[in-house]
Amino acid sequence: MDFRVGIGFDAHQFTPGRPLILGGVTIPHDKGLKGHSDADVLCHAVSDAILGAAGLGDMGQYFPDTDPKWKGADSLVMLKECSRLAHAKGWSVGNVDATIVCQKPKLSPYLVSMSQMIGEALGVGSDCVNVKAKTTEGMGFEGQEEGISAQASVLLQKNQEHS
Repeated sequence: MDFRVGIGFDAHQFTPGRPLILGGVTIPHDKGLKGHSDADVLCHAVSDAILGAAGLGDMGQYFPDTDPKWKGADSLVMLKECSRLAHAKGWSVGNVDATIVCQKPKLSPYLVSMSQMIGEALGVGSDCVNVKAKTTEGMGFEGQEEGISAQASVLLQKNQEHS
């Protein structure tokens, strides 16, 4: 099999006093996301999708919230590590499709930058990374502005040297 697909999901609640970071981009907002690392739900969803497609479990196995090493960590660093782990098993990222779900803030001005940051971290062109944002029209925890979730699908392809 030359291709594999993985699906990732993450959600974090809002908390005051932290920056809001999505896809490695700091977004102006009065709250950030609560988490052990920088709580970047988008990078976490993409990371889990990569690990899942490669058959490598999930982020909790590699970046446990009990490890002080990852306290406040940059999620782009974790994303790069997940890509490296997949590459070591013979896989490279082909493309990423991700959706961020939140009511506020409006994310459309930042989506291209998020795609660029994720593409750079994964070593692929930003045209291989699609990031979308949706609201839930006031429904659920995202719609009530309690937090943000993200979903991602990743296509991995067999590395040339492992074909």
